[in-house]
Amino acid sequence: MEKQILDYSLVPAGLLLMVGYHIWLLFRILKFPNKTVIALNSLCRTCWVRAMMEDVSKNGVLAIQTLRNSIMASTVLASASIMLSSAIAVLMSGRYGDRPFGVVFGDKTALTISIKSFAILFCFLLSFLMNVQSIRYFSLASILISVPINMMPHPHNLSAEYVGSVVNSGSYFWSLGLRIFYFSFPLFLWIFGPIPMFLSCIVLLLMLYSIDVGFESAGLEEVYPRNGEGAV
Repeated sequence: MEKQILDYSLVPAGLLLMVGYHIWLLFRILKFPNKTVIALNSLCRTCWVRAMMEDVSKNGVLAIQTLRNSIMASTVLASASIMLSSAIAVLMSGRYGDRPFGVVFGDKTALTISIKSFAILFCFLLSFLMNVQSIRYFSLASILISVPINMMPHPHNLSAEYVGSVVNSGSYFWSLGLRIFYFSFPLFLWIFGPIPMFLSCIVLLLMLYSIDVGFESAGLEEVYPRNGEGAV
């Protein structure tokens, strides 16, 4: 019973830390986007799309190659996610699906092992779906970015801002897929007990914090004012 208490306390604590951090990050993005890397990346992608579409004849090949690299990155991550989810499904259906792996300090019941395996499987499948959506948006952007801005009639004029929003949507889905892939590591370490899972959550949060809000840019104040307008 003492070992089960660790699962009942450390695992929910680690999950609450992850959820609480992302709620705080979402609030920061909406209210203080000038202090997030996400806002800077979004702004840079929009400016890049505008620069590419100003002269499609010169920049078209560069734009297509850049988007193709993004599609390849999403494809690699989607392939890894679906392969790992298949491996987890095989383990769940095999004779080791209800047995603990290695040295486990925590709850070793068949129900808990099944919950661990299902959580990892769900994580990989969700990451796969996010990356598929990312490929969809990047593929659409590769077509739109090669169309000259002034080529379409006035009522259906294709703006660089719209194409930039498509590219940003693909990048957002790719970031979500990668973030979910990161989250699978604490769940995987949960197989070996709640203590490695909780410690990995703390390490992952420190890493994500340094990536998400590791700088403050005063130059973004004009584009992303503090009242939240223009937030991504």
